[in-house]
Amino acid sequence: MRLRWLRAPTFLSTEGGPLADRITSFQVAQRAGVSQSAVSRVFTKGASVSPKTALKVRQAALELGYRPNVLARSLITGKSQIIGLIVAYLDNYFYPLALEKLSNSLQAEGYHVLVFMASNDTQSTDQVIDELLDYQVDGIITASVGISSDLTARCAAAGVPVVLFNRSQDTTDHSAVTSNNFAGGQSVAAFFAAGQHQRIGYIGGWEGASTQRDREAGFRDGLTQAGLSLAAHELGGFTVDGAKEGARKMFNTSPHPDAVFVATDHMAFAVMDVIRSELGLRIPEDVSVIGYDDVPPAAWAAYDLTTVRQRANVMVQETVALMIDKISNPASEPRHIKVDSPLVVRGSAKIPEGWTS
Repeated sequence: MRLRWLRAPTFLSTEGGPLADRITSFQVAQRAGVSQSAVSRVFTKGASVSPKTALKVRQAALELGYRPNVLARSLITGKSQIIGLIVAYLDNYFYPLALEKLSNSLQAEGYHVLVFMASNDTQSTDQVIDELLDYQVDGIITASVGISSDLTARCAAAGVPVVLFNRSQDTTDHSAVTSNNFAGGQSVAAFFAAGQHQRIGYIGGWEGASTQRDREAGFRDGLTQAGLSLAAHELGGFTVDGAKEGARKMFNTSPHPDAVFVATDHMAFAVMDVIRSELGLRIPEDVSVIGYDDVPPAAWAAYDLTTVRQRANVMVQETVALMIDKISNPASEPRHIKVDSPLVVRGSAKIPEGWTS
């Protein structure tokens, strides 16, 4: 399924209906008593124009029902002012929030956003990117999806920069912005170790995701540093059903884990529901649970989830800055940015004695 979401003003306006009656900038200039180039400057972001002229032009445009022809302008400038945004799933609360922030931030920079949905696999993403290139987008942001080397070459040949959001790749072809997933996993391990937990489990997401791999690697490293090891491991595929099934398998043992780290809050909520409702265990008295993301429901009394916070505002800010820089300076080198992610301590995990965050 592909969702096309174009946040943009109406491209063309008419005063009467027939295509032949479209209001032109020349007509607006005549009504306002200014030059046609002055009208163009008023509707060009960042162009120099006096407040008096701008007021006259906008008033004339309002009276005539004029809107600038963005498509025609893009043919002249070679820039569509559209950024393609690809996302794999919206079930996780983190992504709708992040996408809204990305869209608003790009819009503040004068860009519109065209959103496409893709699956987790690279082939699906490649098909979507191939289609996006036909829209003459100025850049592409992929949210938690990867991109193949073939499509990387095509984007480069087309002069379309790509920035990865909340996902990284082993290659250095594209800029990428993630939280510091490895350090986040380490902080969870340290918290569990300080709480004297001994039987510790991990429920991961999808093994093909860099976020999953880095969080688990950091968690395992932190356990090793504390002289501990992972007692149980399952994968939830970043889905509610997968997380529930993973929890059932993990706790179908004796003795069951006394602590579990779940790769996302979205899955952690499902795991907590199984632990309480199906298994009759108490959180955190019997089992400590920690998630990753710090989405709004994590603070709800029903979950009160201890979690690693992904600083979406900072991640979005860095992503947009990288994109704008690459559009303005095509020769700039790709950068990989890791945003620090603090552990937010709430009530779902046993708080170690004397713990200070």
